This record gives sequence, structure tokens and C-alpha cells, in this order.
Amino acid sequence: MDPKLPERLRAAIRNVPDFPKPGILFRDITTFLTQPDLLREAVEAMGEPFARRFDVVAGIESRGFILGAPLAVARGVPFVPLRKPGKLPAAVYRESYALEYGTDALEVHRDAFAPGARVLIVDDLLATGGTAVASARLVETAGASVVGFAFLVELEFLPGRARLMDREVFSLVRYAGEE
Repeated sequence: MDPKLPERLRAAIRNVPDFPKPGILFRDITTFLTQPDLLREAVEAMGEPFARRFDVVAGIESRGFILGAPLAVARGVPFVPLRKPGKLPAAVYRESYALEYGTDALEVHRDAFAPGARVLIVDDLLATGGTAVASARLVETAGASVVGFAFLVELEFLPGRARLMDREVFSLVRYAGEE
């Protein structure tokens, strides 16, 4: 990985103040997605720390699809979407998790993973970690094991990494605060 990649990504990610509500500084990756060479480089870098230890990529809806599917294609492994409720047509496992104001859930098809599959979970952002923890429980309920998490962005001032405790976590761009 190019050591300047995190810096170039940081420059390509737009900061949107007061979105979705006052006091929040939103990290908008849509500006980064318009740069295909940077997108390709970032996707490749997200898989590097996990080398050949995974045989499936699972992407968390929805931005995890954008980053996880090309990583799976590049590595020649299956991609499995972890979806919001009601989006998958066959029998599913469901994992609920708490949000700041309420709850949400993720689902995966019951036949999505081969028994013992080694799964890398991919998403765009690690913040409080609730979605990531739920995704790990979901993958494990489905009979697979989680080898780690790969994120484009990590908000270090929030407890996401700590909530993933003994899990291997890799993030390309880290924000220590509202910089």
C-alpha cells in the first residue's frame, strides 16, 4: 500500500457539517467514489492486511456493497450482502442491534455461507460499532467465522474499535476528532 493513500483519501472525502442533524460532521465518500483509480487502490488496500485468510467478503448495506463487491471480485471470492430487513427473498437469519434512537437489524440468507467459511466484513465507516458487532453475530449465526473487519474510514473518538474487542480491525483513514 502506498503510504500516502490515507492522505489522498482524506483529501477526496468531503466533510459535510450539520448532516444529518446539527452538530454532526458527516464524512461523505461519494466524492471519493468519482475517482476510479483511487477507488481501486483503496479497495485493494482494504484486503491487504488479511492476505489470503478469507474466502468470502460480506458487505454491510449499503456502502459496504460498494467497497466489498469489488474486493471480492479482485480476490476471486464470493460476495455476500448483509441486508436491512425485508430485502432478501429466501429464508434468512436476522440480527437486531441498538441505534441512538431505536433499533435496526441486518439479515443474511441462511444458505449464504459454506460451513466454516472465513469471512472478511467490509463497510465504509466504523463509528459506534453497533452495526459491525451485529454483522459479526449474524455471520457466526450463519455458521461462518469472522477473520476481521475492513473499513474505509474510522472515527477514533467513538467506541467502535473497542466494541469489536478481540477482532482484527483495519481502517484506511482515521479521524481522531472533528478535524
